[in-house]
Amino acid sequence: MTKVTDCLDCPLRCSRLFVPLTESELAFQRRFKAGERLVQAGGDIILQGQASSSLYTLLSGMAVRSVTLESGQRQVISFVFPGDLIGLQSGIMGEARHTVTAVTDTILCTFPRDRVWKLFRNQPARAYDLTWIAAVEEHFLGETVATLGQRDATQRIAWALVRIWRRLAAIGMDDGGSVPFPFRQHDLADAVGLSVVHTSRVIVALRNGGLARIAGRRLEMLDHAGLSRLALMDMEKEDVRPIL
Repeated sequence: MTKVTDCLDCPLRCSRLFVPLTESELAFQRRFKAGERLVQAGGDIILQGQASSSLYTLLSGMAVRSVTLESGQRQVISFVFPGDLIGLQSGIMGEARHTVTAVTDTILCTFPRDRVWKLFRNQPARAYDLTWIAAVEEHFLGETVATLGQRDATQRIAWALVRIWRRLAAIGMDDGGSVPFPFRQHDLADAVGLSVVHTSRVIVALRNGGLARIAGRRLEMLDHAGLSRLALMDMEKEDVRPIL
């Protein structure tokens, strides 16, 4: 059986992206965590329309968060990376309004849903962290709506690639200017509202233009500043954020 990672030894705590926990917060975190769950690539972490008994922090691996319409069409609403919280919506609303699917083999820290109220009562700073996470997700969804409504096809792909690269680089997953990219073109297309064929053409154009290259399940950033300008994005760093 795989050994469960103690919160004291969490590799994500060393990342500059996440706010350090105080000793009391870390002690509570260790009590709050119930264990770990392993989900293989292609498996669902939570399912749209179903209740979840747990909240999760993605310890390792990557996933996609998506909504499926009655027609069967899918909209990817975000990519999920190490340190991201999963299941807050179903934890508060009773059922998930989206599905989260593992793209790689994943390890998730599990937190029982019925202990969330204890967190709000006994750890107001951690409760504020949950509120902060929810606010950031709202901001990101607003940025996504602006992207789908106002950026053209090339700008949409550029925006998504910059977002992914910056997020992974911020937790030390960059290696010589490239980061893991396990997502399919279908995932990227569903995230930015394009066909797979159109998405493929844009990716080729970005590579030929010396901006970014996707190959061997990695995203290589050839010209960060140039791709950011194309995406109509500022050269900003990822905001330091709490981790549950």
